[in-house]
Amino acid sequence: MRVSILLVSVALAGCAAGPDFTPPAGPVTHSYLPGGQPGETVAAGGPGGVAQHFDTAADVPDQWWTLFRSPALDRLVRVALADSPTLAEARAKLVQAQQDYLAEAGATRYPSIDAGFGASRQKINTAAFGIPNAPNTSPFNLFNASVNVGYTLDLFGANRRALEGLLALVDYQRYELEAARLSLSANVVSAAIRRAALREEIVVTQSLYTAQQQQFDIMAARYRAGGIARLDLQNQQSLLAQTAAQLPPLQKQLALADHQLVVYLGKPPAEVELPELDLASLQLPAELPLTLPSSLARQRPDIRAAEALWHQASADVGVATANLYPKLTLSGSFGSERTRSGDVGNGVNVWSLGLNLMQPIFHGGELQAKRRSALAAYDASAAAYQQVVLQGLQQVADALGALDHDARTLQARANAADQADASYRISQQQYRAGGISQLALLDAQRQQLQTRLDRVQAEADRYTDSTALLQALGGGWWGRSTPP
Repeated sequence: MRVSILLVSVALAGCAAGPDFTPPAGPVTHSYLPGGQPGETVAAGGPGGVAQHFDTAADVPDQWWTLFRSPALDRLVRVALADSPTLAEARAKLVQAQQDYLAEAGATRYPSIDAGFGASRQKINTAAFGIPNAPNTSPFNLFNASVNVGYTLDLFGANRRALEGLLALVDYQRYELEAARLSLSANVVSAAIRRAALREEIVVTQSLYTAQQQQFDIMAARYRAGGIARLDLQNQQSLLAQTAAQLPPLQKQLALADHQLVVYLGKPPAEVELPELDLASLQLPAELPLTLPSSLARQRPDIRAAEALWHQASADVGVATANLYPKLTLSGSFGSERTRSGDVGNGVNVWSLGLNLMQPIFHGGELQAKRRSALAAYDASAAAYQQVVLQGLQQVADALGALDHDARTLQARANAADQADASYRISQQQYRAGGISQLALLDAQRQQLQTRLDRVQAEADRYTDSTALLQALGGGWWGRSTPP
């Protein structure tokens, strides 16, 4: 009997019910945008105006934010990666998943061995055993020491599929940690860029308000002298009020950006003084890597996490399938039972060996329904994976389209700013020569400041959308030699 069981176990040792999961192939599309991969953007004059080239042969670096060549920005990201509670939570979840796997592996791969010791006070009624004429014994002590061994043979791979599913969850948490790291670093970079842009917008808006105030003072004097109509003065006062109304929202946005950035760093808002980071301290990456769509699915952590959940669903199908088949459990125990505690160590006087075969016959359709449920979950995970892949392709396409639009917008606004600067320089020369009034000079300065404000916003958009592209491509985590 034991030989037969052993042969069956060996024959079935390599079998595991359910599908064998195969990593899906990458997207078959060859381009993110209609018409093929973009080559480069247009260039614009001034800061942040370089043409950006897209290199499909280059890889995204792990520390991709260093492409902006800003030591202050690099320090901010490093502090966030070291101190963020979000990453601490993700790391702890990864450790939890790893330990859950180890616990299940230890419980299913090896026999369970337990030692026990017990003591009881007993009295036996011989009549209850059908021996009415035998004298009843006096109460006595019974001491028991035993070792119990149990092992369930994994004939149809239920345990192996369960471990496969837990290992897939470990992969899921690992990719979730990478996704959290990527998201955090991108959020820090975007918040720092936003903060720098707001600071510059506030400075330019304050200068614009000062110029308009000077214009208003001159026009008010002319109005009192009867030189202009009251409507002209009222229009200038309305323009001044509109500019003044722009400052509080900008200052509010700057305060919110400061608070958010400090929280990304893992600190309370009141306890951190942020560095004086401005757009001029950043360098727009002239060379941007552009991973091919066929490789994107292996490089984005959110896609890899969705694949891990699909893998887990595949393993669950195997578990549900294996539960339809017999389970074979071996058990054994040996020990010593004595009426005196000091005699327990005198040798083994009780032992047992057991074999239990359990074949499900009727469970009211429960097991088949659970298998159908697992198959449906598998299909849902496959569809969810495809959706995440499509969203990844969309995010890269959106970032590429935004970078092209940003470059063209900055080019147009840089041209407008150059024209306004030239007009202001001419106006200064005319004013010094007595050819125009101070009011006309201030009006030229106002136009110059307005075009500069528009240019700042367009420049910040190029930095922000470059960050979005690097994030959409996966952030380069696969090239890191040390764990996150």
